Amino acid sequence: MFGISSSKNLAIDLGNNNTLLTDQSSMLLRQPSFMVINEINNRVEAVGDQAYEMLEKTHTNLKSVKPLKGGVISDGESAKRMLKELVNKVQKPSMFPSGYNYVLSGVPYDTTPVEKRALRDALEQFSSKHTFLVHEPIAAALGLGLDIKEPEGKLIVDIGGGITEVVVISLSGIAAFQSVRVAGDTLDEEIQDYFRRQYNLSIGLKTAENLKKQIGCVYSPIADKNAIAHVKGKDLMEGIPMSRAINQVELAVVLERCFGQIEDCIHQSLQRCPPELAGDIYRSGIYITGGNAQLTGIRERLMKTFSLPVHIDAEPLLAVSKGVTHILNAPHKYKSVLI
Repeated sequence: MFGISSSKNLAIDLGNNNTLLTDQSSMLLRQPSFMVINEINNRVEAVGDQAYEMLEKTHTNLKSVKPLKGGVISDGESAKRMLKELVNKVQKPSMFPSGYNYVLSGVPYDTTPVEKRALRDALEQFSSKHTFLVHEPIAAALGLGLDIKEPEGKLIVDIGGGITEVVVISLSGIAAFQSVRVAGDTLDEEIQDYFRRQYNLSIGLKTAENLKKQIGCVYSPIADKNAIAHVKGKDLMEGIPMSRAINQVELAVVLERCFGQIEDCIHQSLQRCPPELAGDIYRSGIYITGGNAQLTGIRERLMKTFSLPVHIDAEPLLAVSKGVTHILNAPHKYKSVLI
């Protein structure tokens, strides 16, 4: 499915938890946004899938690094090194000695100039003739197959790993916006905290994330008490390994409160939305995308809360990447959204 590209153009979705690389026609790479550094010689020991497998299992000399936090770069140098290693997996430096033609990357709408600069610094190492950023909600709308140029309001909710962004798009621009630093990572941490408080059980972030993917639910009325998962961790009192079972109903109670903040964010965006665009949204509904869009109960909960149609992206992890790739195929048509 993935392979080496001979294209001189590159589209990047540098996500909080996953990085996706594409050219104009195909997916080149999709791997976790993690890296392992050897602290003795400062060498990159692992990146992507291999680094994620090593997460929370390294010894003193190896340091796991996650360069992004809250959806933006928190460690500029590490982000630059990680991105270089990932690009080298699909396109060797000798392939394009003169550099790329176009390099495009998604960036959250809610970013400061300093955060945008950090991303640009990471991209400039690829010596492209044209380097552009595009706001991720705009790219996600294109990835969903929506026409962003028409004068009709579209409400996009992008639930990523580090940030949730809610935007109303019309005429290739963002007419209303709201964000909250509550997303996939926050839900994972909430699960960790619950096991610590309720059962004196310490579990890793990877375990919490896998549990969320397996039986995570944000709407108790549809949770299934027969959906059960066994969680392994360390007893905080005895210090020994142990396992505990949890069902979807119990986990839903844990996740509902966090998801309520995302729900409030959607409500605030609708309040700020101009009346004419609100009428459009009443007809078209809410589009949900991002890595955590497929949590059980999102559609049912939001339909009950807002009495609007709710559309869940069938491939939420790929929406931004597909949108950036779409722009890469005809950048002259999307000059108004390029930064």
